[in-house]
This record gives sequence, structure tokens and C-alpha cells, in this order.
Amino acid sequence: MGHDEKFARLSRREAMALASAAGAAALINTSALAQGAPKKGGVLKVSANANPSSLDPQTGGAGSDHTMLFPMYDTLVEWDYETLKPKPGLAESWSFSDPQTLVMNIRSGVTFHDGTPLDAEAVKFNLERAKTEQRSNIKADLATVASVAVTGPQQVTLKLSQPDAALPGILSDRAGMMISPTAVKASGNIDRKPVGAGAYQFVSWTDNEKIVVKRYDKYWRANERHLDGIEFAIIPELATGVRSVIAGQNHVAYSLPARQKAVLKRASNINQASGPTVYCQQIYFNWGKPPFNDIRVRKAINHAVDRATFVKATLDGVGEPAYMNLPSSHWAYDADVAKLYPHDLDKARALLKEANIPQGFELDLVGYTDQDSIRREEILIEQFAKVGLKAKFTNGSIAEISAAFFGKDKKGVGLLSAWTGRPDPSLTYTLLYSKNSYFNAARADVPAGLPEALAATRASENIDARKKAFATVQRIVMENALACPLAFQFELDALSPKVKGFKPNLLGKPKYEGVWLES
Repeated sequence: MGHDEKFARLSRREAMALASAAGAAALINTSALAQGAPKKGGVLKVSANANPSSLDPQTGGAGSDHTMLFPMYDTLVEWDYETLKPKPGLAESWSFSDPQTLVMNIRSGVTFHDGTPLDAEAVKFNLERAKTEQRSNIKADLATVASVAVTGPQQVTLKLSQPDAALPGILSDRAGMMISPTAVKASGNIDRKPVGAGAYQFVSWTDNEKIVVKRYDKYWRANERHLDGIEFAIIPELATGVRSVIAGQNHVAYSLPARQKAVLKRASNINQASGPTVYCQQIYFNWGKPPFNDIRVRKAINHAVDRATFVKATLDGVGEPAYMNLPSSHWAYDADVAKLYPHDLDKARALLKEANIPQGFELDLVGYTDQDSIRREEILIEQFAKVGLKAKFTNGSIAEISAAFFGKDKKGVGLLSAWTGRPDPSLTYTLLYSKNSYFNAARADVPAGLPEALAATRASENIDARKKAFATVQRIVMENALACPLAFQFELDALSPKVKGFKPNLLGKPKYEGVWLES
């Protein structure tokens, strides 16, 4: 077993230990620092790396919104920090009475920030709005929901068009964030006037400067939420955000690139937190265009990349080689699929020769202009050169290049980018590899058996049955080399020593549950 293959199968604890051995000194889960009983009070100051697209979870679209949405909006279903397995949230329980009927029992005594009760009628309103609101960006998330009925004061019954065991996981994301129906009916557009049922209620939003939320005293889990409020300072330049924590202006800077690790290491007044995430750096293939319409070329690329070296060189060891779209700590990870593409230059050269790809063939790839993307490109250019491929990247902004690659222009044959992940892996694989998915750049036909395999991941709520179904999906995707996963980027956060109770999570988007400030 090669070094990179062994790394790919590490547990969460082992991966973090190896990252430390590689030079990630002081990488810790800072929950261990929470000595004694949590203290009430204080305002947590967070350096946020992007202005929100919207504070309405249904109309927003940026993955960076979540860390500002989570404090204001509780979700019907929550997820375990380490595995992303669904667990009760605003829905204290749920069950499938048959494969196409999901019954959810809503927790009693919960109110929105405007005093509106969170009952079955409110949940029905939210789910129907998500499906029908013209500006909703989550219609696809609830595509299998045919109807929603109130079957009790605190009970809703969802009738589905087909079995969908992924729904509980989907309802732990934007689709499960509950908004006050009263607020929506009063103003229609709540993009800038959010009213949720989370631990903290909205105070103000100054564009590209600051978002302020304060403690909601009637929150149903008030004893588990300790802060008086949270202020998010919008600082897109991550290095500036880190400096603000070092200087004591902010308490937290999150989702940092690995190159900031050295800066944090030199700072004597900073703690670091790191852990695995589902955030996957990968090469998206347009498998409808040559040369990636040839499976042999796609397989050759997967054999040519040295994932362990890629992690070391681009993430400073703060990551894990990726052999599929799920990391080794995920409940649906399949160790056998991880063995499909060991680093093998001879195998890559043989596949390229069989596909009649000449030495020096130029790969027309696209990517982004930021410093970290350029570094990743440089490493791949070196690795592809070893099998006779000349990689040429055309770069631009994320918005520009993503639209050009996935949109009508079909620019490039491959895109070096990331997949930020979803709480339920069925949504990840459906969005990435369905025939008409936006992320299937060519909208090309998918391999035989994949639609049926994807449907099977939603056919049963039994976790063992789902894991088996995902093994089939992952094998089809990777045997057909529909993408080239490279690395899972660990969460890296800078924390003031005053911050206690902070925990990284597998989604890689910070929540502030249980966080308190030491005076």
C-alpha cells in the first residue's frame, strides 16, 4: 500500500496527528480548552470572508452564507459534527410511514424572533415557499416533495413523488431553515430583514462591512447558547482577517488557506482549530469534449496525479488525499473505491498511448486567479508533464470562469475548482453527476446504471443500506473517472484564546453552538 493510499484511509484522529507531524504545530480542537463551566455574556467578533448573497436562506446562493445563517435559523434536522449524520432539530422526530411518505413531528414551544409560533402551519408555509417562490434557489432540493399537509398542530406529512431517504439530510441545510411566515407576508422580501428561530436574532447589516445579531432570550435551547451576540466583520482578504485576530480586533477567522498556518504559528496569542471537511479540490471534466470524452484519458489523469504530494505542497499537510467525493471520516466512505487510482505513472502513460494521445498534448484547462489556485495549478502542471501532457490554464474570477465552463460557452475541457459539499451525499452526487445537472458541463449522458444507483441511495432510510448504495454510486463514478478528486481541505481557523467551546465540523462551515468567551 502506497503512502498516499494509506493517508486516504486515515481516521479523523490519525489524519490530524499526521498533519501535526508534517508541521501543523498547535493544530487543535479547541473544545478541549473549555475549562470549567461556560460563562454567559460577551459579543463574539468574527472575521467573515464574504458579504452574504442574501440573509433569506431560500433566495441566497453562496456557500459562504451559511456561517451567518446558522446563528439566526435553526433547521428542521441537524447533523453530527463529525459524520454529518442527521439528528433531531426543530423536528424532534421523523419517520417514513411508507417509502413515499415522510412524517415530521415539530418541537413544541418554539417561537420565531417576532413571536410567531413555529408550528406545523409555519413548516408547511416554508416548504411550499421554497418550492414555489420565484426567487427560490432551492427548488431542486425539494424536487421529490409532491405535497405538504398539516396532520396535527405540530405535525407535517410530506408526500413524495418517489422514495427519498435523503430528505432528512437535505432539511438540515437551507431547505430546513425556518423563516417566520408573518415576516414574509408582511414584507415579501426578507433578504435584508431576516426573521428566523435560531439562537440569535438579526440587528443590522451594513453592506460589505458588518452584520450584527443579538441573543434571542426566548430561544428554546437558551441554556446551551452563551453569547450576548455575534458581530461578523466582512473582510474578504483572508490575511487581513487573520491579522485582525492577532491584533485582538476579532476573535475568529475561519476557512483559512493552508499558507496562513505559518502566520498563525508565529503568533503567540492565537489558537488554531483544524479538522476534516467535505470540501473537495478536484478537476471537473467536460466528458462530452475531447480528450475527456475518452474514458482512458480520464483514467490516465487520475493515475497521473500524486495526491499525497498535492496535499503536502498545496495544503501544507492540512488536508487528506481525495479518491472520491467523500472523505475517509464520512459515514458513506468506501475504502475499496479508494484503491482504484494509486499514483502510477506507467499506467497513466499506457492509457494515454492506448487513446492515441501524443507526447506534448496540450490540455486546455481553466482555473482561478487567486494565489492558492495558481499554486495548485503549478503542482498539476509539473505532475502532468511526467506523463507527457502539457497543461495550460486560462484563469479568471470564480464567477467568470465557472460560468464559462459550466454555462453555454463550455470554455476549457477541465476546471480546477472545489466542491464545498452538502450535508447529505445523495445531493452531492446528484448535483455533480446527473445528466442535466449544472455541474455536468456537457450535459452529457451519464454511465449506465448511475441514475438507478442514485435513486437507490434514497430508497431506504437504513444507514447500512444507504452506505451500500453509495458504494455502488461511488464505484460507477470513479470507474468511469467522471472527475479527478484531488484533496479534501481541512478546516483551518484562527481563534483568540478567549474563545472556548468552538468545534470544527465535517461540513467545514463554522457554527457557534456552545461557544463562550473567557473574560
